Amino acid sequence: MVKHRIKDENTVVFFDTTLRDGEQSPGATLSSAEKLEIARQLSRLGVDIIEAGFPAASPDDLAAVQRIAKEIGKEGGPVICGLARAVESDILTCWEGIKDAAHPRIHTFLGTSDIHLQYQTGLTREQAVARVREAVTLARSLCDDVEFSPMDAGRTETAFLIEVCAAAVECGATTLNIPDTVGYVTPDEWHETISSLIAETPGAGPGSGVIWSIHCHNDLGLATANTLAGVRAGARQVEVTINGIGERAGNTSLEEVAMAIHTRPQYYQLNTNINTREIMKSSRMVSNYTGMRVQPNKAVVGDNAFAHEAGIHQDGVLKHHSTYEIMTPESVGLQKSRLVLGKHSGRHALKVRLGELGYQVEGDALNQVFKRFKNLADAKKNVTDADLEALIADEFHKPEEFYSLTDIQVMCGTMGMPTATVKLSKASGENYVNAAVGTGPVDACYKAVDGVVKAETVLMEYSVHSVTEGIDALGEVTVRIEAQGKTFGGYGADSDVVVASVKAYLAALNRMLAVTGHGDTQPEGQAATINFTSS
Repeated sequence: MVKHRIKDENTVVFFDTTLRDGEQSPGATLSSAEKLEIARQLSRLGVDIIEAGFPAASPDDLAAVQRIAKEIGKEGGPVICGLARAVESDILTCWEGIKDAAHPRIHTFLGTSDIHLQYQTGLTREQAVARVREAVTLARSLCDDVEFSPMDAGRTETAFLIEVCAAAVECGATTLNIPDTVGYVTPDEWHETISSLIAETPGAGPGSGVIWSIHCHNDLGLATANTLAGVRAGARQVEVTINGIGERAGNTSLEEVAMAIHTRPQYYQLNTNINTREIMKSSRMVSNYTGMRVQPNKAVVGDNAFAHEAGIHQDGVLKHHSTYEIMTPESVGLQKSRLVLGKHSGRHALKVRLGELGYQVEGDALNQVFKRFKNLADAKKNVTDADLEALIADEFHKPEEFYSLTDIQVMCGTMGMPTATVKLSKASGENYVNAAVGTGPVDACYKAVDGVVKAETVLMEYSVHSVTEGIDALGEVTVRIEAQGKTFGGYGADSDVVVASVKAYLAALNRMLAVTGHGDTQPEGQAATINFTSS
């Protein structure tokens, strides 16, 4: 029974239905192997009960539940639960799925609202109570741990809920789960409903050994608030999913309830068995396996949950995390907060981040970098570490420029030969223009540069990649050339990858010229003339 996971009356146990209700999210179907991996992670997370699936739904679901029961539901591990309608065949199949677990549970349910009775089951209230008695009696004959849920309890008359729950307890139910199936209720009325049920249901009051549970959906965005209201009313089991996935707008998020109790101990005065440091790992696994992306501003596990861009916030967090964070990133399994550098960021955040990257920039140099940083931030939403590396390299690590790029024009495509025209400037003030045809735009550019510099080199390596995400990504290019038995590297970054390629090539050539002493060699031809070469 679930009692083996309850330390005292102040412990809230977590019933995770990611593998059942969560998997019912459109497009979130999981394979048996994926379910097993998630179940392993849920066990590491400290989940008390894993609802492994709906065994009667399909042979594959039955097989997945059986595998989880055998491999995860060992002694000392979580309760392994299966869902079953209040139908004999469902309950028998459910038992086949979970019977090998050390702590198995059958969870059976029946709709009790007038809407469900009239339009879904066609039962009268009297027939519904009789069906509940039959289902719970059968389940209890197979398993010592039986949970019953009056589906759509949020829209069921409280007096009838009391009657149904009393019948379930009388027939052997050990957990009474009260679901707000359609996300209809509000926290105040839910608190009142749960309080009334606990106080007035015969055989299920305090000291009876019956566990009261809540299962809330998020159709009005109130799932977590309603769940916590139920806990305040005396419920000691919460039914949740990782990332809040589930039918329609989803279920109550495990991470939100766990961290609310963890972060506000003086208010709730409750404990859990959840290892909060496993939260982020669990969130990412479920997101990856289901293909359901976590929204950036999602509480606790969203990308922005511990991210700061505003300069005031960044300055405060850098001085002490508690200024703008009510929980530490380490408490949910992250290494640290993330300072998002963008147009709202200040000098302090930029300086600190540069320092973390190994660049100690002060005074006028910092002002210079900050100005360029702001220009870059205006052009793209977020400035990444790679952007900063590129900016620093371009600002402070430039080789001596014998030649610099002034202008470039490229024509390419399927209609003609790739052609590039480059205009280079020497430190002494001369300008040189050259054009060339190549096998592609970068090759044409390099041939045009070679026509000006007239250096005998071999291109040993050319590497290009996007160092940031999105269509406005900054392109980074590195090249390696060989001349006179020596190797020289060059680096360039620009939102235009062809321009970045030429910058990188010129950087390598300038380093080569500085070493070989050919920086003053006059190129053939006159300044500002166009020489055409071809491949």
